[in-house]
Amino acid sequence: MSDATANGHGVVSDMPPWRQRIGFIAAVFGMFMAILDIQIVASSLNEIQAGVSASSDEISWVQTAYLIAEIVMIPLSGMLSRILSTRIAFVISSAGFTLASLGCALAGSIEQLIVLRAIQGFMGGAMIPITHAVSFSIFPRRVMGSVQAVIGMVVTMAPSIGPTIGGYITEFASWHWLFLANVIPGILVTWAAWSFLDIDKGDREAARRLDITGLALLAVFLGTLEFTLEEGPGEDWFASELILATSLICVAAGAWFFHRTLTREHPIVGLHAFANRNFALGAGLGFVIGIALYGLVYVMPLFFGYVRGYSSLQIGEVMFVTGVAMFFSAPLVGKLTNHLDLRVLLFVGLLLVGIGTLINANLTVESGFWQFFWPQVIRGLGLIMCLIPASRIALGTLAPHEVGNASGLYNVMRNLGGALGLALLDTVRDWRLDYHWNQLIPAIGNGRDVVVSELASYQALFEGHVADPYHSGVAMLARRVTQQAEVLAFNDIFLWLGLIYLGCVPLVLFLKRIDA
Repeated sequence: MSDATANGHGVVSDMPPWRQRIGFIAAVFGMFMAILDIQIVASSLNEIQAGVSASSDEISWVQTAYLIAEIVMIPLSGMLSRILSTRIAFVISSAGFTLASLGCALAGSIEQLIVLRAIQGFMGGAMIPITHAVSFSIFPRRVMGSVQAVIGMVVTMAPSIGPTIGGYITEFASWHWLFLANVIPGILVTWAAWSFLDIDKGDREAARRLDITGLALLAVFLGTLEFTLEEGPGEDWFASELILATSLICVAAGAWFFHRTLTREHPIVGLHAFANRNFALGAGLGFVIGIALYGLVYVMPLFFGYVRGYSSLQIGEVMFVTGVAMFFSAPLVGKLTNHLDLRVLLFVGLLLVGIGTLINANLTVESGFWQFFWPQVIRGLGLIMCLIPASRIALGTLAPHEVGNASGLYNVMRNLGGALGLALLDTVRDWRLDYHWNQLIPAIGNGRDVVVSELASYQALFEGHVADPYHSGVAMLARRVTQQAEVLAFNDIFLWLGLIYLGCVPLVLFLKRIDA
């Protein structure tokens, strides 16, 4: 907790000492690295796949392993901070993340890389909620808007610029530097956290009350849930025996975990925060925000890759717009949170995200940078206006001793929203692609003049170059149909995502006002 300190004029200040502020800045940098590394590999998976001789199925685990491990660690961070102290828990997390990053760069096989990515995600996962908890613990309420603006900017900007940074690094260096780039900053963050983040003491007695069974159940529940959401779309969901098995394990472990958590005196994770209406609604909105935060970052590279054939560098340059919009709007939104009703900002933010998403629901095969420019600006501003107020609304009415645990729960909800969003987006895309393909194919008949003309031009193009120009022309025509079906499927995704955010706007009316 922050103590009142005297400034040079003898006036008592409620701001934390400079040592703690430096420690907090280090924590923010650590959180930035942990979130950035979720998406930094997104635009470089082809290069990594070639570098470690992985199959197309195996390479997806470079992201999946990180997400599963991170989402298991996040709710445990509150317990670790209580037992070890905030400083030691953060230092262990930062040091482990840095060493795992070095290991990822040196990995010689896909199996090694997957294991090390899991360690990287698990060790780095604690830095995210610990940083949230530190901000509420050491800073007075009057500056919380500016503090949360910094955190909100990091949380929203890191996944947005991850593919951009990854694309540049891979283009001008090699994929190994995606991980090597963490080493020097990681060492500095670890040193700064050890030197300046001494804000509380650990409770060794809490270790004796540690619920090992609850810990195992939580790991199995969240791990199988994340695995099912990540792998379900590619395995046709319950048509796969593996997905069916992990789903049943998830349900059983989840039921046991919740029963045990609600009936034990000292549970591994306290769920009592959900009894607070603002936290429950704020965490629920955080879940929805997570869909936009990670889902839109996932959908846009797919569109540019499958439809436009953009390189990783070109994709990164387009997506950089969202990060820039967030960077410049975060300080303004942070100041507004100190003067306006947070519910108003959240209301407007959800509207902007919904509108900015709906604008992209009329894409064509020619859509490029400028068709995404203003929607990204609108969505970037909206996301900042959602994330900063949502976290303050969710955590701002809780007692100080509840913030650490509740911060972990809030971040889990946001990440679960992202995981569920990715799974649903993959499923919806496959479903609507098949639907639109079946709708378009009947229009491609030999009796239509335009089809005959196009087929003849393709046939002439292949004449003398392939053994069967006619069937090569038909294949070319089929690819055009597939491309159009892809575009229509992406339009459906943007339409439905936009409607989800507009549908969540009325939930803001049920929130209680908190003092700015």
